[in-house]
Amino acid sequence: GRLSDEAMERALAALHICADKLKRRNVHLARSVATEACRRAENGAEFIARVREETGIALDIISAQEEARLAVLGCHILLEDGEGPAVVFDIGGGSTELVLIEPGGPVPRILDWLSVPWGVVSLTDSAPPPDGTHEGRVRRYSVMRQLVSSAFTPFADRIAPIALSEPHVRLLGTSGTVTTLASVFLDLPRYDRRAVDGLVVPCDAMRDISRRLAEASIADRAEIGCIGRERADLVVAGCAILESIIDL
Repeated sequence: GRLSDEAMERALAALHICADKLKRRNVHLARSVATEACRRAENGAEFIARVREETGIALDIISAQEEARLAVLGCHILLEDGEGPAVVFDIGGGSTELVLIEPGGPVPRILDWLSVPWGVVSLTDSAPPPDGTHEGRVRRYSVMRQLVSSAFTPFADRIAPIALSEPHVRLLGTSGTVTTLASVFLDLPRYDRRAVDGLVVPCDAMRDISRRLAEASIADRAEIGCIGRERADLVVAGCAILESIIDL
């Protein structure tokens, strides 16, 4: 329920870099937003004030609905052609947004959406800690999958008629988990946006990669270039969330 001092210091360090980049590029008009972590934290407003004072960046804490809308606006042009609705999903650090859209026109129409408080950080923190064994990693992944699938149930129930009536349902993912897993799929030494943006990956391949990463040790995951040490722990929660989305 609170942002820790360590987390705030890490975020401020990153935002100082962002502020420097904006200044060097003479950006005079920008909108900067904060999402689930600041929505939930009792000291979120205090952190926002500190960011403005120390970096000059004015963060706007947006609603889950606005976050879902911005996710769609940010990536819908990458949706492959096809008939019928599609689902855009954004796996974040503190939440995940699912948005059912009807493509067409300059901006897709949002038919339904859901935001759940499970992102790669919040889910990692809520699952049992790893015990260093293969069996323990399998159990931990199963717990993560159950937590997320349960949270997705209302959305799954609402979109079931559409999912069952459409011969093909398109999924478009944005943010760190899908870009990381797409990089693993391509066996990239590091993330390359040009190779990843708009990439089509079979769902079965994403499941295989997710389960392979979930059952690997953290040391083995860290050795994969496009994952590295910083994401080696968090990527498992992302895999659990992604598999639960594919289940829908």
